Amino acid sequence: MPRPFRFRKVCCRPDANYFKPRGIPIGVLKEVNLTMDELEAVRLADLENMYQEDAAKKMNISRQTFGNIIASAHKKIADSLVNSKALKIEGGVVKMAGRNFVCYDCKHEWSLPHGSGRPSECPKCKSSNIHRSAKDRGWARSGGFGRGKCRRVGA
Repeated sequence: MPRPFRFRKVCCRPDANYFKPRGIPIGVLKEVNLTMDELEAVRLADLENMYQEDAAKKMNISRQTFGNIIASAHKKIADSLVNSKALKIEGGVVKMAGRNFVCYDCKHEWSLPHGSGRPSECPKCKSSNIHRSAKDRGWARSGGFGRGKCRRVGA
């Protein structure tokens, strides 16, 4: 009997879930299906420049599974680009990660499920001085510049 399938933790849904070559009618295109966990793996590895081991921990899977997912995603994306196929993003056995907040007045931290909206006040002290937790902020706000924390100076 195989072991139970683990949900892959995904941090966000894409704004658009369908990409196609310009100028080709949708009716004649073949589709490639990229799952949500494959998109998350591409985001972590290629956009955020995370090592596979760190990205695997973030997705709550093993490093080997992460490697298999990223390889599958790269193959599907390459097939879509090279062979002029539409890329549809949907499916996968995923669990949306919750969002963590902190009150700057009383230092209370709490978590809300993804998609529940931003809270207007702290549940403990009712202050409106709340922000996303530092550990939960996106890559653009982390202050890092990739793996080596280096950036190109000049031009």
